[in-house]
Amino acid sequence: MDELEEGKQRFLEVVREVDETVQVVIPVTPSNSMFLISLTKGPNRKFITVPEDDIIDLPHEASIQTKVTKTIKDAIAAL
Repeated sequence: MDELEEGKQRFLEVVREVDETVQVVIPVTPSNSMFLISLTKGPNRKFITVPEDDIIDLPHEASIQTKVTKTIKDAIAAL
């Protein structure tokens, strides 16, 4: 598994830890080094942008995990 796939897996794990009912769609490739990620809960959908480097570093760097987790929690709270 390459770094990007590992990061995507960790992103999905973080979402599941926050709320298991949220569906996530992560694009296969980034656009302008950013991933536009869709979070859906029931009829509500929210899009968040996450830099490609943050996805790659997510499994290994605590500061990135903290930042991305906060972004996810804020987005899910808004759903």
